[in-house]
Amino acid sequence: MLPSFADVRDAAARIAPHARVTPVMRSELIDARAGATVWFKCENLQRGGAFKFRGATNAVWSLSDEEAANGVVTHSSGNHGNALAMAARTRGIAAHVVVPEGAVQAKVDAIIAAGATVHRCAPTTAAREAKAAEVMAATGANLVHPYADARVMAGQGTLVAELLGQAPGIDTVLFPVGGGGLAAGCSIAAHGINPAIVLLGAEPEGADDAARSLEADARVGPFTPDTICDGLRTLIGEPNFHALRDHQVRVLRVSDSEVVAAMRLMWSELRIVVEPSSATTLAAVLRYPSVFAGRTVGAVITGGNVDLDALPW
Repeated sequence: MLPSFADVRDAAARIAPHARVTPVMRSELIDARAGATVWFKCENLQRGGAFKFRGATNAVWSLSDEEAANGVVTHSSGNHGNALAMAARTRGIAAHVVVPEGAVQAKVDAIIAAGATVHRCAPTTAAREAKAAEVMAATGANLVHPYADARVMAGQGTLVAELLGQAPGIDTVLFPVGGGGLAAGCSIAAHGINPAIVLLGAEPEGADDAARSLEADARVGPFTPDTICDGLRTLIGEPNFHALRDHQVRVLRVSDSEVVAAMRLMWSELRIVVEPSSATTLAAVLRYPSVFAGRTVGAVITGGNVDLDALPW
């Protein structure tokens, strides 16, 4: 259920005609405050405004013509749904997205604009999965899980190969952790290139299931998230947890107030608007200076799809 490094390389070739090579950015002020060299991988500038386009595109173009004929389905609070709709459009097939109540409206609007059929459900993991199964049964669409899908993980991991090529000397890769598709893909890709790279995750205190799972050496059960980081409210997937454990990922907790401060700092220093989930990486760098001191860090900025009329400040 986990991709190999070879799968990541294959994914890079598969998505190359569709995905953007996103830039990296630095700030002297942030470096000084962190006591480290921090390269930000700006996936907020990816198609669809988030890294999710990589995994969705790899999944869509991995389908045989026969499989693709009935389209694809997923459940998503926003970015993955939008990415899958956009990826499906590149292949001319239908996309169905199950969206939980309470999702960020700007993200729902983007899913609809990308041409997907939206199906609403209650804001729980069980409701999302049940509705997706219902749509699959009715349409014959192929499920592209937002994080527990090897094709998705391989696609997400392609950003690490880009990052390491753009900023040589990186010895630490830092990424947000939600369901774990990005975290697993990045871990597999990074250690496939350089087994000595240190892997760190950032997670909000109000949705710290990955940190608790790694501490207990067993995946925790369902929980009720309490965080502004809407993209990280999902329970980490089973294969994703095993990938993080196998690659010795350490997950650092950050508070919502630290996330908001990091969002503002990235706007003032890098001139980019990022989602709260994205800002967890900078929040972690600033909260745990002893972890990052003297290191060269590749920090993944996962997305920039925010409602400008409802910024947290």
